[in-house]
Amino acid sequence: MKVAVVGGGSTYTPELVAGFSARLDVLDLDELVLHDIDAERLEVVGGLAMRMLEVVRTTTSLPDALDGADIVLVQLRVGGQQARLRDETIPGKYGLVGQETTGPGGFAKAMRTVPVVLDIAAAARKYARDDAWIVDFTNPVGIVTRALLDQGHRAMGLCNVAIGLQRRIAKHYDARPEQVELDHAGLNHLTWVRSVRVDGVERLPELFDVMSDAAVPAELMRTLHAIPSYYLRYFYCTDEVIEEQALGPHRAEQVLAIERELLELYRDPELDHKPDLLDRRGGAYYSEAAAALVTSLVTGDNARHYVNVRNNGTIAGLPDDAVVEVPATVDRSGARPVAVAPLAPEMLGLVQAVTQYEILTIEAARSGDEKVAARALLANPLVRQWQHVPDLLGDLLAT
Repeated sequence: MKVAVVGGGSTYTPELVAGFSARLDVLDLDELVLHDIDAERLEVVGGLAMRMLEVVRTTTSLPDALDGADIVLVQLRVGGQQARLRDETIPGKYGLVGQETTGPGGFAKAMRTVPVVLDIAAAARKYARDDAWIVDFTNPVGIVTRALLDQGHRAMGLCNVAIGLQRRIAKHYDARPEQVELDHAGLNHLTWVRSVRVDGVERLPELFDVMSDAAVPAELMRTLHAIPSYYLRYFYCTDEVIEEQALGPHRAEQVLAIERELLELYRDPELDHKPDLLDRRGGAYYSEAAAALVTSLVTGDNARHYVNVRNNGTIAGLPDDAVVEVPATVDRSGARPVAVAPLAPEMLGLVQAVTQYEILTIEAARSGDEKVAARALLANPLVRQWQHVPDLLGDLLAT
């Protein structure tokens, strides 16, 4: 089996390599090919990856990376962390939330990213195996996955939010992760957990105080009778977030500093494992989530995953072609979402609005039509107000 990683120069990559290393007993992995357009960075990250796993190799040639691949993992950031910093800071000039996957920052990231990922997918169609899967970890995952599916690609999206919560709950109960079953439903970065079963026993109400923090207060969870994704804080606590962001620092600045330190560590020829500092980079459990999903797609083990797929009636009130994030069993043929209860009105209304924003954003990213882009921002619940849209859009497009 050959796995191609597009964006292999990411500091996340050692996390991914560790995940595959742990599954060599079930995966017949011949090649794990890391591709990146930044040769210098690829050399540093790839050097550590090759020390961790013998079957790793690197290339700056996309056709070479994709040639004969069974799985194509996409984990890139168009424009790098500097582009992320602009996504997080420009909206603040207009009194809006600055974030890389939601609000106007997420819109800007999608506009940059969708055309690039679609070009990569077109190359995969040409060079990879006919039955190859594209697994997208690139944000905004829901929008990118929908863009891929709209073009007929064999794709699904992957996020680490659900698996992170699952692991946190398992640790609290001193249980194995597979003993924890979440009713996790919504859109990527816009999900709620309405049930938590540990060994079949419902534990949700007693977790509200355990899971509460500054991002998600316990009283909010009790009101919703659900654990919301921490990204929902941008919607539920918008004014508070804007005030905090005005004071700084922005997450992108923190990540830039962590990445510089990580790359220095990776240069050490004696280092042959992922360093502890990587846990502060974000993306916790990405290695487990990605490697486990690839295992299911290749071996057909029918394991349960939390993935981004077409709705097809899974969440009532959303169109079939919406891309939702839900639990699913996965085998060689793909993901089969499990049944989930209907979303409460306050949840459904939000995901319906964001779904329409996603449709417009993909159309704008593919067409370059500025009027469609303006309509997308009007449809975004974190923008909405026309007074901001013309100047904000001009600012985002210029940068």
